[in-house]
Formats: sequence, structure tokens, C-alpha cells
Amino acid sequence: MISIIFGKTKPINFIIVYSFLFIFYWFAHYYLFQRTYEPLDLIWHVFILAVLFFSVFLVNFIVKRNKVTGLNSYAILFYGLLVVIFPETLIDSNAVFCSFFLLLATRRLISLRSLKNIKFKIFDATIWILAASLFYDWALLYMILVFAAIYFYEPKNIRNWLVPLAGAFTVVMITECVLVLANNQQFFVEHYTFQASFDVDYFSYWGHSSKLVLFALATFVAGLLAFLKLGKAGFGKVVTMRLIAFSFVIGLVLNVFMLTDNVYPVMITFFPSVVFMTKYVESLRKANMREIVLMAAVIIPFLVLATSIAIK
Repeated sequence: MISIIFGKTKPINFIIVYSFLFIFYWFAHYYLFQRTYEPLDLIWHVFILAVLFFSVFLVNFIVKRNKVTGLNSYAILFYGLLVVIFPETLIDSNAVFCSFFLLLATRRLISLRSLKNIKFKIFDATIWILAASLFYDWALLYMILVFAAIYFYEPKNIRNWLVPLAGAFTVVMITECVLVLANNQQFFVEHYTFQASFDVDYFSYWGHSSKLVLFALATFVAGLLAFLKLGKAGFGKVVTMRLIAFSFVIGLVLNVFMLTDNVYPVMITFFPSVVFMTKYVESLRKANMREIVLMAAVIIPFLVLATSIAIK
């Protein structure tokens, strides 16, 4: 049943995922974390929810436009299910915005495989990553992904290596102008501290550490199987999967540096994870096995959620 619905690309799939995320977003805020908001605050949260919706659209656009996965909607399904496993990320607006801008950057880096307008794409990716760093300073680690993409696709052109500097200069100048107008010139000094706020107490609670560790292991296994299935795939597909794998590793490092009781950046790792999970499901030849895996993928997140609620 699940494979029949999400095994194709239909508008109804977006309606299902969007409807679920809309309900779950408010459920997480009002019930799970018992937040209360003024009317003006609700307008802000509606905007955050809209950004989350557009992020789901971007996930689908990236995997379809660049043929990262097949013609199905498994990616957006898994994205919604990961939100259920990590509902705390919904109360961190910086996670939603940072993830959104990193998706925009990822879109440009993956599209480098066409070998067209390489400098423009590198420039755009740099701008989006620097924009993401305005929410999490450690997001600058994703610049490694930009240089990795240059190395993979066109390393001999020295001008490609200089483009990120131009992108950085552009973002700094624009941001500085905005800060001057807002009378907040100290933002750069106060924001880009790059402090590793590793919270031992936070990880000592099994509900936090276990979820993150199991999530990482499941993604690594799915990624390994995805690489094995690539076989003799073209150079472009192999490099794309390598970039996605690097993105996941960088995201995990950022999580270790920043994850505390007030910051939940795990959403930035959702895209590479859903790509690997989708590739694994696509590799299953037997329809019955695929349906069983999908049913387990749907049931497990809600079991994790119910367990977390029961423990509280």
C-alpha cells in the first residue's frame, strides 16, 4: 500500500506529507514541548512552517532534477518520518532555516555534474552556505563540500578555487550593510565564536544519544548499500553520492559540536539520510520485501515517539 502511493510522483503525496507536517508541527510545540505563543508569535511560526514545507519541496526537486533517485516520493516520505524521530528540531527555528539554505547549496553543488556554468554554481553554493552560517556558525564547515566539489569536477582551473572567496566577500558586505542599518555591528564577533558546546549530560540521556547513534548507523548502512548498488554507474552518479556522503559526515560533526538542550541541528543531516534510505528501498527487487521495509520505516518512528512520551 505504501509503495503504491509513494512509489510514484503524484501531487497527493505532497498533500499527505504537508498535511502531516502541519499537524505534527503544532502537536510538537503545544503538546510535546508545551509551548505557548502570542498571536504575533504564531505568524512567525507559520512562516517557519512555510520554510519547512519549501524544504520538503526542495528535497524532492533535487533528487528528481539531478536523477539522484528514481521517479518516486520516498525521499519526502522519509523526510517527514525523520521529523517524527527528532521532533525537538522543530522547536529550533535556526535548524529549519540553516537546513533550508544548505539544501539550496546542495542543489547547486550536485548540479555541477553537468559541467555547465561551474563558476556560477560554486558562487551560489558559497553564498547559501554562508547564509546558513548566519544561523549556526559551525555551518561554515560545509565549505569543505564546496572545495570537494571543485576537486571532483574541475580542479585544474585555478579560478574555480577563488570563486568561494568572491562569494564570501559578497555575503560579508551585504550582511555588514544590514547590520549597520540595524545598529548591530557586533554580530560577527558575537555569532562566529566556533565554540564546541558538547554537552555530556545531554548525551547521557539514552533517548538523545541512542536516537542519534542509531540514526547515524542506519544511514551509514543504507549509504554503504547504495554505493555497492552503484556498481558500474557513471562518474557523475558516483561523485554525487560521494558529495552527499560528505554532507552527512559534516552534519554529524556539526551535531556533536552544537547539540545541547537548546540547539537541535540534526535536521541538516536529513537530506543525505533520505537519499541513502531511498536508494536502499529502490534496490529491493521484491515488492513484498519493499512493502515490509516501508511499513517498518513508518511504524518505527511512531514507536520511538511513543516511547519518548511514555518516559517523560
